[in-house]
Amino acid sequence: MADAYAGKWMPESQLHFVELVLVTLVVFVALLAALAAKMKVPYPIMLVLGGLALSFVPIFPNISLRPDFVFLVILPPLLFAAALQTSWREFRFNLVSISMLAFGLVAFTVAGVAIAAHFFLAGFDWRTGAVLGAVVSTTDAIAIGAIAKRIGLPQSLLDVIEGESLLNDATGLLALEFSVALVVSGTVPSVWNGVGRLILMVFGGILSGLIVGRVVQTLQRPVQGTALQIMISLATPYCAYLLGEGIHASGVLATVACGLYVGRRASTTFTSEARLEGHAVWSTIDFILNGFVFILIGLQLPTVLPGMRPLNWPHMLLAAAFLSLLLIVLRMIWIFPGARIANLIRRKMLGQHIQQPSRNQLVVLGWSGLRGVLTLAAALSLPENTSSGELFPHRDMILFLAFSVIVVTLVGQGLSLPYLTRRLNVCAANNTSMEENAARHALLSAALEELGQMKEQAGASDGRQRVLELLDHTYTQRLEAVQREESRDSEAGDTERTPDMQTFSDLASKLRNTERAELLRLQASGRVGDITLRKLERELDLLDLRWPLH
Repeated sequence: MADAYAGKWMPESQLHFVELVLVTLVVFVALLAALAAKMKVPYPIMLVLGGLALSFVPIFPNISLRPDFVFLVILPPLLFAAALQTSWREFRFNLVSISMLAFGLVAFTVAGVAIAAHFFLAGFDWRTGAVLGAVVSTTDAIAIGAIAKRIGLPQSLLDVIEGESLLNDATGLLALEFSVALVVSGTVPSVWNGVGRLILMVFGGILSGLIVGRVVQTLQRPVQGTALQIMISLATPYCAYLLGEGIHASGVLATVACGLYVGRRASTTFTSEARLEGHAVWSTIDFILNGFVFILIGLQLPTVLPGMRPLNWPHMLLAAAFLSLLLIVLRMIWIFPGARIANLIRRKMLGQHIQQPSRNQLVVLGWSGLRGVLTLAAALSLPENTSSGELFPHRDMILFLAFSVIVVTLVGQGLSLPYLTRRLNVCAANNTSMEENAARHALLSAALEELGQMKEQAGASDGRQRVLELLDHTYTQRLEAVQREESRDSEAGDTERTPDMQTFSDLASKLRNTERAELLRLQASGRVGDITLRKLERELDLLDLRWPLH
């Protein structure tokens, strides 16, 4: 039956060929990822290089990325997965610094490239330069998230870099929309139109994401089946993206806002089993899609080259190198005064007690402007013709330059970023260890207090007394371990004692619920961040599965 329907839409031989190509790509992704792990190289870099090498194999088919496929199929789950793991507390705390990069740096990059393009690219005026600037202006959440976490960047820098890459897509796409309109129609949109469009994209996108997140939360609360909860979770990013785009706002921001909201509410929405299995599902999806994205970037070389063959290659390569250098310089120029201004606003106006980032940290932040699949999708989305029917000026050149910038930043900056981080002594530190220990202390103290009340209610002859004593012994040992700053704790009790296991499970579950309630209270009061919450909540969820209620 399946073959009959498949044959109706696609010849069987062609369908088998597509399956063979997909299997080949899966094998290549797995092998290259394993090789990257062995060589201690971030796997996105290895996959891009592998895709480039594969594009030179004559028998391998040309695979062209369609921009609508990237924006509608690949992007929503990747952004959603990144937002789920983003700490809302840190995101909100760093919002001024993030906005300085996500909005100010994008505008500065577009303006800088628009001005400079006239001098180093023949035939480019400020309008086509602005299109080029908009295409390459945004960093890529997928690229930086996949690389930066694996090279040991400090969490404080990661929070800002990931926040920037999650937000700057809206301003980059708006800049692209306006710059393309300049070339296609020849008209210059008014300032008020630009401001109004930006407000709609930002606030409309955020509102769309929050609405979808709220609806999803309402639907998932009464659902008990783990598979059904995960299925709803998988559909969520697409619903958020489509709603945002449907009202002509930012689907990217809608997906990010929805992911932040759902991730923040996961503790009260999902069951323990759904959280654990959902984390495994999303981690797998994130890795698979990232793998395909980066190897497909390398495979786009045959798509880029045909339009370049009549051109002067030495000039083309020099222009690509100059543009890549220009983007790095523009980012570095903006980073230092931008960080100072953001720091001043945060300390003087918002009353945040923060220190000015060191010069070395700002250099690493400036070197982290990696581009990825969004840059390529933006270049591929440029129209073929203007409103007068003429060819869109320098479209092939813009596509080649965008592809070159991706390769230079991913491979060049991505490979040198670990060395630069070590050289400047900008090393990751466990900034959450003290917070985590304090949270453990509070959770165990709350559980012991609840246990004391249980023991008072249980009579001397009550069969639960023995179980309560064992639990008291277990929790007291864990609390003592935390007080001695021993991170490894054990739920195992005295193996020589054999209490009623069902009673043990029931009472231990009540104590874990007390711990979980205390953890949520600490989060609500701001004493615990989302990273610590997820780590401790995962430990409680694992114990729920180890000692299930009967």
